[in-house]
Amino acid sequence: MSEEQFEQCIRAITEGNRDGLRQIYEEYHPWLYSVIYGVLRHRERAEDVAAELFLRIWRTASQYKPGKGHKGYLATIARNMAIDELRKYRHEVYAPPGDEGDEDTAEFEHADDGPGPEAQTVQNISVSEALSKLNEKERDVVSMKILSDMTFQEISDATGIPMGTVTWRYQAAMRKLKKYNY
Repeated sequence: MSEEQFEQCIRAITEGNRDGLRQIYEEYHPWLYSVIYGVLRHRERAEDVAAELFLRIWRTASQYKPGKGHKGYLATIARNMAIDELRKYRHEVYAPPGDEGDEDTAEFEHADDGPGPEAQTVQNISVSEALSKLNEKERDVVSMKILSDMTFQEISDATGIPMGTVTWRYQAAMRKLKKYNY
């Protein structure tokens, strides 16, 4: 989605047109979910935060400032909401990635398209296992760069971290993953 298309969707939302939100949802839900999941590492909570994210976009659309990059804007909101969720439940113990109970297997049993359940499970475990080798700062940058397809500049803008630091963290994470054969 281009900047202009996003701004049109925001204008539609401010006018009460749900179609604008639907278009943003269809375009960005998987990406924003991955940003949130990268922080929370818990499927159900990530789903809840993702749903809340789109409600927040609906409620705060009039506050959007055009021209600053909508992907960074969306990633910042998603990341901040996920961090708020972590703070809210910091006293609880999160299940390790991939260990969220039997309900995960039910989700695979009904999949009609895409890779088979075995291939999808192996891929999810590999990504989760690789990300678990990184510290939180490295994991955030790698998630935004690879899973969210953001540029280093967009990551810098979204996090408020200098672009040099972002690229350094990404390169350090890649060296670490290479050391672990990922």
